[in-house]
Amino acid sequence: MTKRQRRTFSAEFKVDTACLVLDQGYSIPEAARSLDVGETALRRWVEQLKLERGGTTPTVKALTPEQRKIQELEAKINRLEREKTILKKATA
Repeated sequence: MTKRQRRTFSAEFKVDTACLVLDQGYSIPEAARSLDVGETALRRWVEQLKLERGGTTPTVKALTPEQRKIQELEAKINRLEREKTILKKATA
């Protein structure tokens, strides 16, 4: 039995695939078969896109550009706060 190599998909592909299910009425098994992706992966993408559309920032890499920007800004805030803490300790 040959082991299938792990594939990676772009965020755009994941969004487009999840949109087939959410917006165009495809079932998850039907969309997964037609695009040759695993049903489990597609279920995760659909759930994540539902959450992102609802305004929830995911803990994993975001699919939508808006949520990706929010994640970048949150990471920048965290880095700046850590730097500020280090500078406060250095001057104390």
